Amino acid sequence: MANYPTKRLRRLRYNPIVRNLIQETVLTKNDLIYPLFVVPGENIMNEIKSMPNVFQMSIDVLVKECKELVELGVPAVILFGIPENKDEQGSEAYSSNGIIQRAIRAIKAEIKDLLVITDVCLCEYTSHGHCGLLKGEEILNDETVSLLAKEAVSHCEAGADMIAPSDMMDGRVASIRKALDYKGFANIPIMSYAVKYASGYYGPFRDAADSAPAFGDRKSHQMDITNSEEGLREAESDVEEGADIIMVKPAGAYLDIIWRVKEKLQMPTAAYQVSGEYSMIKAAGKMGWIDEERVMIESLIAIKRAGADMILTYFAKEVALYLNKNK
Repeated sequence: MANYPTKRLRRLRYNPIVRNLIQETVLTKNDLIYPLFVVPGENIMNEIKSMPNVFQMSIDVLVKECKELVELGVPAVILFGIPENKDEQGSEAYSSNGIIQRAIRAIKAEIKDLLVITDVCLCEYTSHGHCGLLKGEEILNDETVSLLAKEAVSHCEAGADMIAPSDMMDGRVASIRKALDYKGFANIPIMSYAVKYASGYYGPFRDAADSAPAFGDRKSHQMDITNSEEGLREAESDVEEGADIIMVKPAGAYLDIIWRVKEKLQMPTAAYQVSGEYSMIKAAGKMGWIDEERVMIESLIAIKRAGADMILTYFAKEVALYLNKNK
C-alpha cells in the first residue's frame, strides 16, 4: 500500500461535495419512529417535565400531531397508553375500548400514510406498575404471556400495523405470533424488544407513561447491563419464535450490542434512543454545554452506523425538520 506523501487521506475531506459523495452512513426520515403518549380526555397536551417538547396527548390532539408528522415525512409512530383506570390485571391493556385501541381507530380514520406500531406490555396498565401478573412479588411469566397475546390481538383488531412486545417475558413472541395468525393477522409483523436492558436511562419515560413499579425493580426479566452474549441469545430466541424485527434498548450505551445482533442474525434491527438519552442531550443543550442540534444528529448517526435500520427517538420531529431544512 502507498504511504505518505503519496497517500494523503485528507484529500477526500477538503471539498464538501466530495465529502458527501463518500459519506458512508446517511440518516434519513425513513429511519425514524416517533414515540407518542396517549391519555384520556379532550384537548390535553401535557408537557413531560423531564422530557422537554414531549407531551402526553388526548386522542384528538394525537391525531393532529400524527397529521403533522406525515407532513414532515416521519413514516411511523409507536403508541404508549396511560389508561383512565388501572388494576392488578392491567385489564385496559386488552380492552376493545382501551385508550390505545381508541387511539388507533382515530388515527386510522383520518390518516392513511402513517405506520402505527403499538407497544405491548402491562406496566402502564397495572396498579402495581409491573410488566405482568403478580403472585406476591413474583411476576408470573406464562399467565402474563397469555394476556400479552390478548393485548396484541386487540391492537390488531383496532387497526395496528405492527406489534412491539416490550415486556421481556419468556415465550411471548411465539404466543403473540400464534394468536395473531389464528385471528387472521398473519401479515402483521412483530418488532420485538429482544435485547432490553434493566437500564437507568428509563427514568423520564416512567414519568411520561406513569409506569414506575410500586416496589422492587425489573431485573428479574430485563437484562443485566453487564451481559452481551445473553443479548445475542435473547435476540436469536425471538427470531426463532417469529419476530420480524429485533430491537435493542437503550441505544447509545449499547452500540456494541446493536452491531453484534446485526452481524450475527442479519435481521432488520431497531434501536430505541430512550428517554434518558434524549433528556441528557436536551439538558446539556439548554445549559449551553453542547451544540444540541449537532449532538442530536451525531448520536443518531452513531446508532445507525452501529447497524440499526430504524431508530425510535423522541428527536424524530426535530430531525425531520432538520433534514427538510438541510436538503
